[in-house]
Amino acid sequence: MSTKSVKKVVLAYSGGVDTSVCIPWLKEHYGCDVIAVIADLGQGEDLEFVKKKAIQSGAAKASIEDLRDNFVTEFAFQSLKANTIYEGKYLLATALGRPLIAQRVVEIARKEGADALAHGCTGKGNDQVRFDLAFMALAPDLRIIAPVREWTFQSREEEIAYAQELNIPLEVSREKPYSIDRNLWGAAIECGILEDPWSAPPADIYSMTTLPVHSSDTPEIVEIEFEKGIPTRLNNSRLEPVAFMEEINRIAGRHGIGLSDLIEDRLVGIKSREVYECPGGTVLFLCHKDLENLVLDRDTIQFKETVSQIYARLIYNGQWFSPLRESMNVFVDKTQECVTGTVRAQLYKGNVTILGRKSSFSLYSKTLATYEKEDSFNHREGEAFCRLWGLPLKVASQVYSLNKG
Repeated sequence: MSTKSVKKVVLAYSGGVDTSVCIPWLKEHYGCDVIAVIADLGQGEDLEFVKKKAIQSGAAKASIEDLRDNFVTEFAFQSLKANTIYEGKYLLATALGRPLIAQRVVEIARKEGADALAHGCTGKGNDQVRFDLAFMALAPDLRIIAPVREWTFQSREEEIAYAQELNIPLEVSREKPYSIDRNLWGAAIECGILEDPWSAPPADIYSMTTLPVHSSDTPEIVEIEFEKGIPTRLNNSRLEPVAFMEEINRIAGRHGIGLSDLIEDRLVGIKSREVYECPGGTVLFLCHKDLENLVLDRDTIQFKETVSQIYARLIYNGQWFSPLRESMNVFVDKTQECVTGTVRAQLYKGNVTILGRKSSFSLYSKTLATYEKEDSFNHREGEAFCRLWGLPLKVASQVYSLNKG
């Protein structure tokens, strides 16, 4: 592939092994200036140190972009409204962060007059698809470079050795060779001993959550208020989105909520073992879904389950900026117009137990549901209902019995 046209490239930079090596490699093999974009999604790292490392690695410029509010309000909470969960366990924290990072990389590339975009993803993971597709959707005219798909390093050890030769500091060791991606919605952990599906996850890999066995022995009750599907109040305190996620993560994390160990199907066709932390997101997901059961009609609830599965796959497969995902948003937002109310839940030893829910839009009628004297349901109508509902079964049974006989 020709490299002559590449003069300036904007790199999505995390400061991990791969992106740390990307900067000198891009300069060496493409002879271009590299601008590093460091996205702050609430990962809890010393990003000033990461920025300094990018400059030390040879970046012409490096910037820290505070995207926390955008991430929570436009991506995480939109996913929450859609009830997205991949393969029954993964609440898509990393998958939700990638399109936002890519969006900011493109914005900076336009501002800097760059002719290429770059990321540090491998050729067999999901993140390469998420970055590539976002770049293609937002900047179809710009070239995409993925050094990890091009270079000749055969292992992470060779990458580390290359970085050490260039005096690039890395925080990965042979004792802790994990790849961890964290943001305000959760954390994804892979590599090392986790590549053996039979091995239990080591206790020291978790940064957001206390193991349930070591969590608080005292249950804690939380009340979460939603307005049109968006969580706004926690225990009667109104919080801005970022502060809300920080607090619910802290509370749920100390009770061991949201840990999952998943053998998942990557888009490229291989299975991988991923360990996830999603303490606050898990609580919000369960409470939000419970509130929907109270205020949405049966047909909408059942159809939305199908929409949620498709929506989750679109996020996981890197299709955030697809016409289908954007069109589905219209349906999702319409369903949330009445998802306003409060849910009370108990957190204890890794479990979330819903204790109560209330809403001015509640479709629950006690006089219809009760079996006490306040019962307003006409039981005689039940006979006619059953006759009509079961009529196709009765006719089929009669016809089949007659012909088989």
